[in-house]
Amino acid sequence: MRRRTLLKIAASVAVMAGIGISGQAIAAEKPTIALIPGLTTDAFYITMHKGAQKAADALGVKLIYQGAPDWNAALQVPVLDAIIARKPDAILIAPNDTNQLVAPLKNAADAGIAVITVDTFIDDGKYQDGAGKGDFPITYVASDNVLGGRMAARALAASIGGKGKVYVSNTKPNISTTDQREEGFKLEMAENYPGIEILKTQFNDDSAVKAAAQLQAVFARTSDLAGVFGANLFSAMGAADGVKAVGKSGKIRVVAFDAPTRIVDDLKSGLIDLAIAQHPAEIGYFGVMAAYAHVTGQSVPVAIGTGFTVMDKNNVDDPAISQYIYSD
Repeated sequence: MRRRTLLKIAASVAVMAGIGISGQAIAAEKPTIALIPGLTTDAFYITMHKGAQKAADALGVKLIYQGAPDWNAALQVPVLDAIIARKPDAILIAPNDTNQLVAPLKNAADAGIAVITVDTFIDDGKYQDGAGKGDFPITYVASDNVLGGRMAARALAASIGGKGKVYVSNTKPNISTTDQREEGFKLEMAENYPGIEILKTQFNDDSAVKAAAQLQAVFARTSDLAGVFGANLFSAMGAADGVKAVGKSGKIRVVAFDAPTRIVDDLKSGLIDLAIAQHPAEIGYFGVMAAYAHVTGQSVPVAIGTGFTVMDKNNVDDPAISQYIYSD
């Protein structure tokens, strides 16, 4: 969905008091919205929380923010259960797994709590279509991750001259966003860059240390390695550390997805060539807006897309670009 459509949603919610819901009614309702991030220690979700809080403050609603410190469905489900027990009007959640979170989130929906997924999705991500066990969430607010993967492929292909061996450093299987980024990356390479060979994906369990070790292992058996796509920030940071460890900075090219300050520092030093920055504050902001619209009787689209900003060492200090660096 285009940005202007998102702004229409925000505008319509903001003027609801003047088109049929009195200020007293809004004050009396005071909906409670909970945000459960993928993990609490990630700059991406810290930034998302700030955007969500800004929307909550503007609307006068209560925002609960609670999550686990690690990306692990076994840790996220108890957090979700605790939130369900508090009976909020809506839950925004970045589910840690496409399958394992379906049943726990269905419990929330069955309890009358509106479910909205942000950043990641459950099942196939197609909601309200009457198909599949995971079609019940109201909407999905996120970047177009397949497109983001394609953008990363184009950038990496350009940096290595359209030929060479590359691989994807990914976190874990069955995470909707990183699965889609890898999918987009591979599709773009297959369709447009026949001179590039994609090696086996390396899964690092969201550990930059493991991603660095994997880079070194791949290089040990593939001395002509040309580039790496880090599908999330830990993958990219680890890949960059691995490139530095083998003494190939500027020779093995790294394209990163996400833009915390560490990635930006690596852009400036030349360790990372390019970063695809999402807009997590927008995801949080429009997630809260959509939740509020739904619980106050307004219609909400089943998918809300947010944008990307491409960063490199030449533009990262431009205020129009640097505003999208994630908060630590």
